Amino acid sequence: MTSRAAADDFKPATPRQRLLTICAWGVHLYTALGAALGLIAIYSAAIHDFRASFLAMGAATIIDSSDGPLARLLMVKTRIPTFDGALLDNIVDYLTYTVAPVFLMLEAGLIPGSRLGLLLACFVMLASVYGFCRTNAKTADNYFLGFPNYWNLVAFYLFCLGLGTIFNVAVLLILSVMVFVPLKYIYPNRTVPLRPLTLTLGIIWAAVTFVMLPMLPAVNSLMLAVSLSFIVYYLVASFALHARAMLRIAR
Repeated sequence: MTSRAAADDFKPATPRQRLLTICAWGVHLYTALGAALGLIAIYSAAIHDFRASFLAMGAATIIDSSDGPLARLLMVKTRIPTFDGALLDNIVDYLTYTVAPVFLMLEAGLIPGSRLGLLLACFVMLASVYGFCRTNAKTADNYFLGFPNYWNLVAFYLFCLGLGTIFNVAVLLILSVMVFVPLKYIYPNRTVPLRPLTLTLGIIWAAVTFVMLPMLPAVNSLMLAVSLSFIVYYLVASFALHARAMLRIAR
């Protein structure tokens, strides 16, 4: 029996298996493209082409939203056990969700161009490192624990709102602290409660927001209000679901 099992291990891969393995590597390449988009976002911000920077971050977000389902569909972990796709995803996400938008906020003057402003930017970076590296960042019941480092969205809305550096500093400080606070936030395509509503509103939000990106630096007030309304829903729904869970535990 043992020798037969060993012989099975050395059976040549069938054409279908080889094709599926190639497809699995293709998913990893697809995820890795986010790193290239992160570099483009940083380069574009450095030359003050903020529209191109946001477009690159938007494209990276599309990849991040779709590579997970593709990986699960193709059973990437099983087909390529020697390559850590989760680690790749975290590296790319840190670049595109934190490094690129924080750099843009510095270049665009959303964060004061002073030592204190740089200190604030560093605090955001360090808070984000903690958020990405904590082992329970994604809970067993499919929530994010702590503010989920959506700094690309924070940068986008601060850029569009144009409410001044004092407001921006306050928002960044509050959200950075919230990374450490163990509140649950909805994982849009995995959190079961309210998922149909969240996905429906999320699709509308994505459509409106991605239409806004090529228009930058011009901002359509109505589209901005529609886009922001989903953010309000996301936060209110997350806090309500967290409070409900705490009440159940208390009982």
